[in-house]
Amino acid sequence: MNPAEEDIAHATDGEIGLVSPQDFRFPNPFEFESGQSIPEFTLRYESYGRLNAARDNVVLVAHALTGDHHCAGVHSLHDRKPGWWNSLIGPGKPIDTNRFFVLCANCIGGCQGSTGPKSINPATGQPYNLSFPFVTIRDMVRTQKILLDSLEISSLYAVIGGSMGGMQVLQWAIEYPEFVRRIIPMATTWRQNAMAIAFDEVGRQAIMQDPEWDQGNYEEDQGPNVGLAIARMMAHITYLSDQSMDRKFGRKRPEGKGKRYSFDIEFEVESYLRYQAQSFINRFDANTYLYFTRALGYFDLAAAYGSLDEAFKSIQCKALSIGFTSDWLFPPEQNREIVLAMLRQGVEASYTELGLDLGHDSFLIDSEELFSLVRNFLDN
Repeated sequence: MNPAEEDIAHATDGEIGLVSPQDFRFPNPFEFESGQSIPEFTLRYESYGRLNAARDNVVLVAHALTGDHHCAGVHSLHDRKPGWWNSLIGPGKPIDTNRFFVLCANCIGGCQGSTGPKSINPATGQPYNLSFPFVTIRDMVRTQKILLDSLEISSLYAVIGGSMGGMQVLQWAIEYPEFVRRIIPMATTWRQNAMAIAFDEVGRQAIMQDPEWDQGNYEEDQGPNVGLAIARMMAHITYLSDQSMDRKFGRKRPEGKGKRYSFDIEFEVESYLRYQAQSFINRFDANTYLYFTRALGYFDLAAAYGSLDEAFKSIQCKALSIGFTSDWLFPPEQNREIVLAMLRQGVEASYTELGLDLGHDSFLIDSEELFSLVRNFLDN
């Protein structure tokens, strides 16, 4: 390690510094909720901080649909992009790595090092593609539990996540009630409404109607880039709010460009969406997008357990649910319903609604209100 790398490897001024992903390989068959199975799987994960002697100071971070295991720190001197929740995780931050051992795994079915559709099926020597089993939120949680068992972790101090990550948080509390002590689901839901399912279907169809999709059998570094880009642009709009988009872009045009009567970029918001699309197709797999959005639609706690109240009947942890007023993808009332059902079951649960205007993605922004809520709940 050269001096420059040593400089960023140390945690200073609240930063974790240099981090490296690790791969956990489970060499045994795993059966998915669908009844399908794979002979083995790998989960890629990152960890920050140190385990205490009791191995019970663990905070598990669950990522959202297009997230991954890299939620804090930087990977190298040349890749200084911090993890997606870097502002929340680190020494002295709300999820304090001086106190907690923080872990985040790329979900099963993913495309950032964990086993998913583009992984090689050891039985055939070819990528799984669409022969990969359908994935559910419960499958994601069960594989994460296998990872934690391999690390001999005795309990989770807390599980925290937003959106699809929030669904995993709820499933953790239900699936392993004696293992989880606190949960913080944010900007999430106990089941998607029809509008959210519809948006996901439009994204899937954009991918599947792209000729380059080829029934999921595209080559590495190829595939339905046009369809995936459109899916990303459409989905990204649902993560924002009218107020935030109008404030950031309004009807502004690219500098030095007036009306040109063309179908090229005429407004800054169009340029922004195309940038988001291009960066997304450079890092995400189209088949994983199909599998993960389908997992979102399958998630329905009332259907799985008979009712929402029954779903929360056995949980033993404390809970803090956080909704955002401008979130129209998973509206605040859906987050509130979670807590009301928990309270009816005698769970020590609370709900907070933050008036941030950045839409569904509000859980990812720097907000002192949000930071204080997380810090206080973990300190309590």
